[in-house]
Amino acid sequence: MINPFDMVLFGGGGDLALRKLLPALYRAFREGSLVEGCRILPVCRRQSDVDQYIETAHQALQKYLREGEYSASSWDQFSQLLCPIALDIAVPDSQWDHLAEILGSDSERVRIFYLAIPPAVFGPCCENLSVKGLITGNSRVVVEKPLGYNAQTSDEINSKIASYFPEDSIFRIDHYLGKETVQNLLALRFSNVLFEHLWDAKTIDHIQISISETVGLEGRAGFYDETGAMRDMVQNHLLQLLCLIAMESPNSMSAKNIRAEKIKVLEALRPLTGNLVDKNVVRGQYIAGQINGSDVPGYLDELDGGTSSTETFVAIRAHIDSWRWAGVPFYLRTGKRMEKRCAEIVVQYKNVSHHVYDESAGKIVPNRLVIRLQPEESIKLVLMAKKMDSLTTELQPAELNLTLSDTYDSFRSDAYKRLMLDAAANNPALFIHRDEVAAAWAWVDPIIEHWRETANQPQPYPAGSWGPEEAEKLLSRTDRHWFNAQ
Repeated sequence: MINPFDMVLFGGGGDLALRKLLPALYRAFREGSLVEGCRILPVCRRQSDVDQYIETAHQALQKYLREGEYSASSWDQFSQLLCPIALDIAVPDSQWDHLAEILGSDSERVRIFYLAIPPAVFGPCCENLSVKGLITGNSRVVVEKPLGYNAQTSDEINSKIASYFPEDSIFRIDHYLGKETVQNLLALRFSNVLFEHLWDAKTIDHIQISISETVGLEGRAGFYDETGAMRDMVQNHLLQLLCLIAMESPNSMSAKNIRAEKIKVLEALRPLTGNLVDKNVVRGQYIAGQINGSDVPGYLDELDGGTSSTETFVAIRAHIDSWRWAGVPFYLRTGKRMEKRCAEIVVQYKNVSHHVYDESAGKIVPNRLVIRLQPEESIKLVLMAKKMDSLTTELQPAELNLTLSDTYDSFRSDAYKRLMLDAAANNPALFIHRDEVAAAWAWVDPIIEHWRETANQPQPYPAGSWGPEEAEKLLSRTDRHWFNAQ
């Protein structure tokens, strides 16, 4: 059971808090994970926002909760936990004293400072927390990506936070790590001897990790045009999933041991520099097209015209130079305005070494393990089997399919709920250590720098497609292809 805590949501009136954090906390409340005495303190910049915050939160829950989740009686009880306050984060004036009065002087009570704010104000916020004496031995700070623009700015931000909070009190969040299917990936790998013996270069041909979105900028034009898909998605989400797929078994499932194995993967990634970037990386930018039968504008149209070389799509062929993965390509792909919203990992096995059936039995398709993270969460294994309705021997692919929402009637995966409760319980296993952030930037930065030096321009792809044609060629040159979500 988690002890009562205070969670201060800096940026409490922002999109992240209203769309993700409050619904996650509401779900935790309904399932009994928020014990009596817990308080949620959303921080707003203006008193007018505070005055109407309860109604704003009420409308947000009704909008963003899943069908059947909202309950008027539960909302009435949950709203009693909300204590919005007005505070200008960057200014150390009397408003901070008001926050100190609310938090009180109990140094044993857990305090969680969730920074759902731009990274530029992480430092001033932590500094003011320190100046006002609000950081106790039981305080934790949760920070959202992106942590910087490159390795240098990331290190500056981390150093600033570290001057006020020890590393074991800093929780860097990547919500993909909180998905139950991602956790099931670890259980699948390290609790089943079947897969452990089939998880290396001897049996696996290649691995694909794809995160595709159908949405465009969604009001984030300023942020996204300065960031792009490489910084926004590859440097964190995709590389974290790559680590979990490729890491060696830790001695135990402690945060320290998991982190050590993940860092080994990042350090073993073969560097992509110079011409290797051109051969192994494809970047794209969507143009006008159709999503689900509706016309949608191109990226430049959403920027109100002008020019931009920001990528909305990235595909990468990566290699991990280790005994386990020697010669196995890892294909990473992410993009906006794609044909379908999906996040999945595909482990493609090698073909059988000797075909005992003749051609009349049909083509043998190599085994494939598909781990889907969204929108539905499932694990599927593709095997070859005989057609049961044929007297002759005819082979066809058959699927062993575990759809978690069907198997568990009450299954409601919420990554943010899981991670916020883990922060409250002081469990850092699913959060990212500073060394991981640095190792990821060390691999990503040379790719971005090569684009800058060569004035590389993203290739256009129609909205509603699966990206530029060059992305398909990245695989087809070696007789492989992308497994696009169905």
